[in-house]
Amino acid sequence: VILLCFRRHLLMAPTLCLFWNTFGLCAAMDSKPNILLFLADDLGIGDVGCYGNNTIRTPNIDRLAREGVKLTQHISAAPLCTPSRAAFLTGRYPIRSGMASSNRYRALQWNAGSGGLPANETTFARLLQQQGYTTGLIGKWHQGVSCESFNDHCHHPLNHGFDYFYGMPFTLLNNCQENKPPELDVALQDKLWLYSQIITLAVLTLIAGKLTGLISIHWKIIACFTLAGSLFFISWYSSYGFVQYWNCILMRNRDITEQPMKLERTASLMLKEAVSFIKRNRHGPFLLFVSFLHVHTPLFTTAKFLGKSRHGLYGDNVEEMDWMVGKILDSLDKGGLKNQTFTYFASDHGGHLEAQDGSAQLGGWNGIYKGGKGMGGWEGGIRVPGVFRWPGVLPAGTIIDEPTSLMDIYPTVVHLAGGILPQDRVIDGRNLMPLLQGRAQKSEHEFLFHYCGSYLHAVRWHQKDSGAIWKAHYVTPVFHPPGSGACYGKGICPCFGEGVTHHNPPLLFDLSRDPSEAKPLSADTEPLFDTVIGKIGRAVEEHRRTLTPVPEQLSMYNVVWKPWLQPCCGTFPFCWCDKERDSTQSL
Repeated sequence: VILLCFRRHLLMAPTLCLFWNTFGLCAAMDSKPNILLFLADDLGIGDVGCYGNNTIRTPNIDRLAREGVKLTQHISAAPLCTPSRAAFLTGRYPIRSGMASSNRYRALQWNAGSGGLPANETTFARLLQQQGYTTGLIGKWHQGVSCESFNDHCHHPLNHGFDYFYGMPFTLLNNCQENKPPELDVALQDKLWLYSQIITLAVLTLIAGKLTGLISIHWKIIACFTLAGSLFFISWYSSYGFVQYWNCILMRNRDITEQPMKLERTASLMLKEAVSFIKRNRHGPFLLFVSFLHVHTPLFTTAKFLGKSRHGLYGDNVEEMDWMVGKILDSLDKGGLKNQTFTYFASDHGGHLEAQDGSAQLGGWNGIYKGGKGMGGWEGGIRVPGVFRWPGVLPAGTIIDEPTSLMDIYPTVVHLAGGILPQDRVIDGRNLMPLLQGRAQKSEHEFLFHYCGSYLHAVRWHQKDSGAIWKAHYVTPVFHPPGSGACYGKGICPCFGEGVTHHNPPLLFDLSRDPSEAKPLSADTEPLFDTVIGKIGRAVEEHRRTLTPVPEQLSMYNVVWKPWLQPCCGTFPFCWCDKERDSTQSL
């Protein structure tokens, strides 16, 4: 039996074998596994117990790590949600799909924008759907909704391979909660308010001057000024003044169920939907992507968890998310699906250092790693938790230090489903199963390219023969205040312009010796400096030759609010409904 298993293992047959201790154990995989993917929002690698945090309680995520495989160098393809999630869904750097921005808007700003994940991109959900999987997405999407009309839904999850969707087509914002300071485009809003006030003051001055005879001016001119000022105010306040209604909505498939959403019951609704999806599809195979709204601001947390952690509201929110993970895992256990389910947990990028309310930290902790959310090169923005579990197939308690990427999930789950990767495009992810099972000792990634928007900030070279992990920074953000490690007062660090520093020669680090990127190497301190910089430079040139021009989905035109694209559960602009309450009351 052991010889037969070994032969199948070599032939990559549907049955794969693991050898534990001194006995041979063949893990049968004759049927396709269920696939359960958890993705947190803005969670720092230092926020999780199994990655060293001993003050925030995450027993359920930790259990996944104990029962499976933990990656210590799991890298996001972008340090911000929209491009990172596009790469996760497609297995491709976001610049290939047009989901990388060359302007300051690096994520989608509105449900009523026209940008989003292009219809010609093939997600892993689409490929698994073709292999007979029932596919579901619960939670955050943030990949766009429509293109030309409010109901064409060209970017919608159901147009990208998901059979079922329940959640936010956008992302949580402070604007979604009453009595919170606005988060969307705050600097621009402040300017618009200032301009509106100046226009109002000018009109009042003209009226006063006319009435007192101090200014000789026709009433028609004053009326024109008044009309122009009113139109200016309406043009921007009609969008920014109603963010809660335009962006903070819940949908079931293509139907809006809450506009605006009621945050006090969102977590319970998401949990209920995830558990219900598993129950409905327990005979499988299914793909369930649980895309948490946690732990993005405003960190709305239910009363059960408020004040229970040692890290304020942020810690409370992390612990609530971990509890939700546990409840969903329990539903697998109750359905007898634990051993038939490939489970994964990660974060879309690093914690948001600049998210603060006075002295209270509202963003995550990135452990020993420099930087955070929005920073394209520094480890804190892109190194995230990565945990896998599949009892009987993946060896429990395993830790892997090799470089891996969120993009690797794409080819991995397609392989498990028996699908074939698209042959008409570059897939940047790599199948992780050989590494996760211990059949391979080295990652297939030699180089990983770290973008900030459409700007290449850094490159990682995995020198497999020596074990070194070289990282060259071509561009780094200018921290404010200097030495603070973040861009406080700016909300997020920029990718270009006066807010960044260009390095020639690049800053070079060996992450295997200096994971905190504290001491840059030079030709004087590192004999291989010129060799490494030359090798990485040639890799950049080769990588750029694989890029082809595509429409920029995050262009200024695509991210601006367009009223004709606004999802609305009434007659625009009268958009409000609470179908969740109505359905509950009718029971």
